[in-house]
Amino acid sequence: MKTIQPIDWLQPKTEAEEIRFRSTGFRWGNKGTHTSRTIMLDELRALLNYSRPDATRDDYVSVIIEDNCLGKRTASTRKLSLQRLSELYALDPKVLLFQLMRYFWYADRSGQAILPLLLALARDPLLRATAASVLCMHPGEEFARQPMTDALNQAAGGRFNEGTLNKIVRNAASSWTQTGHLKGRSHKVRQSIAPTAITTAYALLLGYLTGTRGAKLFETPWAQALDTPPSTLMHLAMDARRLGFLDMSQSGGIVELGFSRLLPLDERR
Repeated sequence: MKTIQPIDWLQPKTEAEEIRFRSTGFRWGNKGTHTSRTIMLDELRALLNYSRPDATRDDYVSVIIEDNCLGKRTASTRKLSLQRLSELYALDPKVLLFQLMRYFWYADRSGQAILPLLLALARDPLLRATAASVLCMHPGEEFARQPMTDALNQAAGGRFNEGTLNKIVRNAASSWTQTGHLKGRSHKVRQSIAPTAITTAYALLLGYLTGTRGAKLFETPWAQALDTPPSTLMHLAMDARRLGFLDMSQSGGIVELGFSRLLPLDERR
C-alpha cells in the first residue's frame, strides 16, 4: 500500500524559507478552498481556453467579471468564482507556480486534469490532507469516507463540525474524481491515472522548489500523486528532458535534475 505524509507536506524551517515558499506560490495552514468548492477544473479550463496564453492577472479578472467567461448568473457569483480560483491557482503569472503550470498547460492538453491538481495540492491544505486517503487505495477499491474524514479532523485540529467535514469530504471526493483518481457518482472506486512526460516534469519541479534533490524527487507527494512507480517516472522524466522541459543526468546510480530553462537564477540557487 502506498503511503504519503497526510498533512503539512511543506513546513518552512526558517523565516527566509517561509518567505520564499509564499513568494513562489505555496500555501499552508488549516484553511482551504474545499470547505466550499471543488478543484473547479471545468471553470479553470474555461478561463484558460478563453484567455490569451500571456494573460495578466488583470486580464483574468476582466474576463471573469466583465466578459463572464464562466457563464455565472450574477456579479456576486462571478466575484466568488474569481476568489476561489485565485485561492486554488493564484491566477497571476507573477506567481511562479501558476506561471509554470500555465506554461505546461498549453504544452500538454492530455495533462490538463493533472496539472491543476498538482498546483492545488501546493496551495490548498485541506486538499493535501485528503490525499493519503485516496492515493493509498488500490485500483478497484471502493472509496470510504471515514479515512478522509479522520485525516481532515487531524489536519484541522478538530475545528470543523460534522456538517462542514461532510461538505469538505464531498468536495474533495469530487475533486479526485475530476482528476481521474476516482470514478463513479454515488459509489466511487479508485482507478489509476496515466501521467505524461510534462505532468511528470511539473510534479518534479514542485518537489524541486521545496528543496528536494536527486532521486528523492521521484518520491515526493507530488510524484506519488501521479500513480506511477519511480522507475517509470524516471523514464517519463527522460522524455521531458528530450522535450526541453528539464535537465537530467545519470551516472553511477546518481540522478541529477534541474530546471535551468524554466527557473530564474535565484530559484535555481
